[in-house]
Amino acid sequence: MRDTRLLTDTLLPHRGRLFVVSGPSGVGKDAVLSAVFASPALPPDLVRCITATTRAPRLGEVPDQDYYFLTRDAFEAHLRAGSFLEHATYNGEYYGTPRDSPDRERALGRDVVLKIEVQGALQVREQAPDAILVFLAPPSWAELERRLTLRATDDRAKVEQRLAIAERELEMAPLYDYLVINDEIANAVDAIHAIVRAERCRIERA
Repeated sequence: MRDTRLLTDTLLPHRGRLFVVSGPSGVGKDAVLSAVFASPALPPDLVRCITATTRAPRLGEVPDQDYYFLTRDAFEAHLRAGSFLEHATYNGEYYGTPRDSPDRERALGRDVVLKIEVQGALQVREQAPDAILVFLAPPSWAELERRLTLRATDDRAKVEQRLAIAERELEMAPLYDYLVINDEIANAVDAIHAIVRAERCRIERA
């Protein structure tokens, strides 16, 4: 029987992959990714990278588990130090990904999932051309507006601001590698798991 180890060692990557999940505010990114990592079908060696923000925690969010919640001064100090892989300003607040965490996990051969804003996702593609971008979209515009309104964390003016931003973000979806429609959380979870498995079967080309 032939030894296929050399073949697989040559064709399959040893460094972990970088999956970037983003989409408009209200599309359900946190709910979907929480379900992805809670699922018994979670692919092994898949880890979630925690990002930083200057916005206040929402009800139920846990500091250093859902986000690193930083003051503006602290965030800007990290910016000056070049500590972020990407950063963006959304609705007046900073968001960013600490550079060291995904690099460390990928070096260990683990696949990393980042949940970031659309601006940030495109920055990551520039910094890490091998990043795999997944756009999470609502099933309809009316449903996105309904979700933002029911969330009740913003007044109507802020909801309108988020919808205006979402309209521009949806136009960026063709720049991504995959589109996942969040009609039902279970369906979106299955799609993301399938994307991870498919990318793990991809043969790397020079």
